[in-house]
Amino acid sequence: MTAVNSPTALAVDSRTFFTIPQPTRIKDRLEIAITDRAYLPQVDDLQRDWVASVAAPAFKILRAQRGDAACRSFCAIGTGSGVDALAAIELLGADRIGITDLFEEVVNTAAGNVRRNLRPGLAIALHAGAGDLLAPLGGDNIRFDIIYENLPNLPLADAAQLEIERTSAAFVPPRTEDVPDFVKDWLLVLHYLALVQARDFLNPGGTVISTLGARLPLSIIADMAEAAGHKASFLTYSWKVQADAADVIGSYAQWQRQGLGPFHFYPAEVLEAVFAGLDPVEAGRDAFAIERDLAPKRMDAGTAWDAFRQGRRIGHAVAVLKSDPR
Repeated sequence: MTAVNSPTALAVDSRTFFTIPQPTRIKDRLEIAITDRAYLPQVDDLQRDWVASVAAPAFKILRAQRGDAACRSFCAIGTGSGVDALAAIELLGADRIGITDLFEEVVNTAAGNVRRNLRPGLAIALHAGAGDLLAPLGGDNIRFDIIYENLPNLPLADAAQLEIERTSAAFVPPRTEDVPDFVKDWLLVLHYLALVQARDFLNPGGTVISTLGARLPLSIIADMAEAAGHKASFLTYSWKVQADAADVIGSYAQWQRQGLGPFHFYPAEVLEAVFAGLDPVEAGRDAFAIERDLAPKRMDAGTAWDAFRQGRRIGHAVAVLKSDPR
C-alpha cells in the first residue's frame, strides 16, 4: 500500500482569492488542508490558479445570467481541495453541494475544508463521494442546477503515478466507454464523459460548466459538447501562462509527434496584449473572432516547446464551456 502523508494547511484570504469586497457565506480567512494527491491552490500567483482566475469569474457571470434560484445546487467533479465548492457557496449562493474525486482521503479532506470554512450559522447540504466522475453520487438520487468540471486532458503512461504525485493535468487510460474518435484524438475524453454523465444529474434547466485549456480549436470543444447531447456556448474566453510548463508542453509535444493535434500555444506577451481590457462576457461571446485574431501568432506544441527551452514565457487560451442538455 502506498503511504499518504497527512494533509498540510494553507491559509487563503477570501477577498483576494475570489476578488470580492467581503465574503458573506464563507470565512474571511480560509483554512485549507491539502493532501498529497490534491492540487495546491496557487495563493501566491492567482493568475496560475484555475479557481481564482477562471472559475470564480465564470461563477459571477453565471449567477448574473441565471439568477439566484437557478444556482442553488452545485456539484464539482474532481474537486481536489474543495476550494471550487467554497467558491460556489460564496459566489453562486449554493446551499446544496456535491463533490467527487478519485481518492477517499482527497474527498474527506475537501469535505472538511468546506464545512470548516462556512460562516457561523450557515447551513448547507453536502454530498461527497470518492470514485470516478459523477458515479460516487449516483445512489443519492440528487440533482444539481450547476455541475462544474476542470478535469485533466493528458493520459498518464503509468497508473502508479496517481499514487505518488499531484497529477492535476493527467489521468489514466484506457476508458472502456464508447467515445467518438475525434474526442480521443484531441485528448478530451474525461470532459466528454463528464458531459454524458451530467445529463442524469441535472435539474431541469441545469447546465454544465467546463473550464478547459483551449490548446485546440474552439470548434472541437463545441463539437464535443454537441456529441455528448448538449447545446454548446462559451461563457468566457481568456488566457493563462502555462503552469508546469516543462511537463505539460513537453507532453503535448510528445502527443503531437505521435500524430495528434496540432495543439495551440502562444507567446504569453501576445495573449496578454490581446486580452487586455476585454470584458469577460464579451470575450466569451466573441471567442471565435478572438481565436481567429490570434491565429497568426499561434505556435504548435513542438514550436512552443523549443521556445520554452529558450526561455520564452508560453501561454494558452482558456475557454469556459457552457453545456445545456438538448
